[in-house]
Amino acid sequence: MDQTAPVLEHSEPTSASPRIGDEFELALRENKKLAFPVEKSNKSPILGKLRYWWCWVIASALLLFVGLPALVFLWLIRRRLWLYPLALWGAKAWLNACGAKVKVHGLENLKDGEQYVFISNHRSYLDTAALFRYAGRRMGLVGKKELLKVPVLGQGMHFVNIIAIDRSNPERARQSMEKARRVMEDGYSFGVFAEGTRAMPGELLPFKKGAFHLAVQTGRPIIPIAIKNTDWMMGKRTGVAYSGIIEMTLLPPIETTGITDSEISKLLEKTRAAIAAVLNRD
Repeated sequence: MDQTAPVLEHSEPTSASPRIGDEFELALRENKKLAFPVEKSNKSPILGKLRYWWCWVIASALLLFVGLPALVFLWLIRRRLWLYPLALWGAKAWLNACGAKVKVHGLENLKDGEQYVFISNHRSYLDTAALFRYAGRRMGLVGKKELLKVPVLGQGMHFVNIIAIDRSNPERARQSMEKARRVMEDGYSFGVFAEGTRAMPGELLPFKKGAFHLAVQTGRPIIPIAIKNTDWMMGKRTGVAYSGIIEMTLLPPIETTGITDSEISKLLEKTRAAIAAVLNRD
């Protein structure tokens, strides 16, 4: 597979550009969808489709030939958390197979020994692997309940503290966030895609409040994370994948100590604004 990054050209955004100041600020305050200019590859769509299916062939092979034997062995010896280093390796291997390199900015914002709630935007399956592998902390993640149905992956999620959340059921969603709180008490950080689903290319969807309640309840700082380029590399409903560089920016921590439930909306707005500002850069 060709590993060179594609040349990019700008296309027109599908809705009003957030660079219009008043509209941008209003959408942030009201937690509404933002649409940014979308980049497109000038590479062959046929090659993009071939790479897309190649990515899933490799993912299947990793699960079947590496994940499954490891799950069985670690279950037998009762050392489930030993799967974590293998999961880190698997995330990196899959990104490499997809032609994705990751450039991380802002690791200096993390303090040694500190736990964080990482809150990120989400436009691609690539985001999950990048966040899990390159955020610089041992972490659990919140994932959609549908992932539990994926053979091997669903079982392995429990081994590495990936918690499935049913957003259609508020009580079950609350229970999932309670599990996340207990994981953080065991010394982990936690990563959450606050939009609750993948956005379409160029979009930033409204944020849900669960991650912010988690941060306030645990008293842990929030690290806003802006992930760029994954929407044109392997965007939602595009059916193509292109090699390129994922830019992941870890922004300065936002403290949650002393924040009350009535101030969650302001905390959400501040975090989302920090992420949007990075996505809004050319």
